[in-house]
Amino acid sequence: MGFWHPVTNLRDYVSHNPPGVTFFLCLMTVAISFICLSSYSYTHTLPNPDTAKDWNHLLSSLSQFQLCVKANVSSPELVLAVPLSLADRETTVNSTQTSSVSALRVKVPVALNTYSNSVSLKDLGLHTTFRASQLHLGGDEIVNVTLEFLSENDTYTCLTITAPAHLLPTSLLPPECPVFEKNISPIHTEAGNQLNTASHTCYSLRSTNDPTLTVMLTQEEQSVAVRHLLEVGVCLLGVCLILCVTASITHSLNRRYHWNGTEPQNVTEPLIDP
Repeated sequence: MGFWHPVTNLRDYVSHNPPGVTFFLCLMTVAISFICLSSYSYTHTLPNPDTAKDWNHLLSSLSQFQLCVKANVSSPELVLAVPLSLADRETTVNSTQTSSVSALRVKVPVALNTYSNSVSLKDLGLHTTFRASQLHLGGDEIVNVTLEFLSENDTYTCLTITAPAHLLPTSLLPPECPVFEKNISPIHTEAGNQLNTASHTCYSLRSTNDPTLTVMLTQEEQSVAVRHLLEVGVCLLGVCLILCVTASITHSLNRRYHWNGTEPQNVTEPLIDP
């Protein structure tokens, strides 16, 4: 007479098959993680992982550098940068070339620190040059950056960046920076990952993540992601259920053979008749 005691059978399986139990627990953990992630994604707006670059990434890369006044310049105030004209502030396209150069002047959440207490940060302008790869924009094109600070404690600054148009983030642009009444002449600096010991004046930048500059998933994209996560989680739970039923039935058969005084054997026929 057959019988089935699922709780007892599963208890026996757990005590006699540690590897199988470990695999089951890992599978269950992954399934629950997918379901929890789908629930979180349904109730929260998520950034778009397919967006390789946005303004928060650009500003974060910029803040990794130290800006030091060039050591061969005796007086930084004498190094004047040519101010941008109105035409330079617009995107210029050369009809004979496939690439275009874009110049943007935007207000960004970047603060300035200095390593010298005697240096004033008010009405200060800094100009430097990067390779596009240094800012994780890709390529080796030249990127010109000018930062203008009106106040020492201001957490926002005016950033003027000139680079090939295809390198700059095109979505969710920061607000345009207003034109200052005072003409600030930027100081030429060198950007580096470490302080320049030959320079007496160095500056560091500190960027703040701005949610309004992060590209988020659309409602449709987020719904697709939630559905896929939920489907995978439910499928894994189904596999866990199948494993539980299989383990309990297997032990039921073994227990029945034990009660009958027999053992399950594989019956094989000889390949060659005697």
